[in-house]
Amino acid sequence: MTTQMPPRTAARQTKRAWREARLAEARLYLCTDARTAQGDLAEFLDAAYRGGVDIIQLRDKSIEARAEIAALEVVKEAAARHGKLFSVNDRADVALLTDADVFHVGQGDLISSHARAVLGPDVILGRSTHSLDQALAAEADPETDYYCVGPVWETPTKPGRAAVGTALLTAVAAGTAKPWFAIGGISPGQRLDAIREAGAKRAVVVRAITSAEDPAAAARELKEELR
Repeated sequence: MTTQMPPRTAARQTKRAWREARLAEARLYLCTDARTAQGDLAEFLDAAYRGGVDIIQLRDKSIEARAEIAALEVVKEAAARHGKLFSVNDRADVALLTDADVFHVGQGDLISSHARAVLGPDVILGRSTHSLDQALAAEADPETDYYCVGPVWETPTKPGRAAVGTALLTAVAAGTAKPWFAIGGISPGQRLDAIREAGAKRAVVVRAITSAEDPAAAARELKEELR
């Protein structure tokens, strides 16, 4: 006798499995603001996803929750059009309201068990790390699905945070199984070559795409170099 899975359980496992599969394939992760000054959020998102970005996180400290939710609905729609993931930063309430694929936190934000209690089992949880101890803690945490390591180089998006350099990437690469992303000052060419030589297979970028005249071409170049 075959026991059928209850529909709600099946749907939950399907959603979680789809997100896990996209995360496993992901190589290029983009953080962007809401593009308020440019007024081109939807067009920019389509270009970035089309160029090869796998995950886009909205990170914009200049807007309030209502505006953030509105912008995230645009991100969510773009992600759905391209079959990619979208990520919410810091705000678990906003992630819950937008049914985010990914929820990302820093070292001082919600611990993963609290985030999981709020968001449930389907969401992918990520954390920023800045040292080997923090990376290993994220690796050991059963609720953390991926983590970021950096900033590899100093970056104006995180003023005052010291660069960790590529040696940390090598140390992390030596003993990890979960997906992880190098982050901080990464751009095509020598810097991308440097993180790959250090053992990183995935990267988070900001200005390399957000400041590009052609975001799709910029994303395509980065993705090709990460293959």
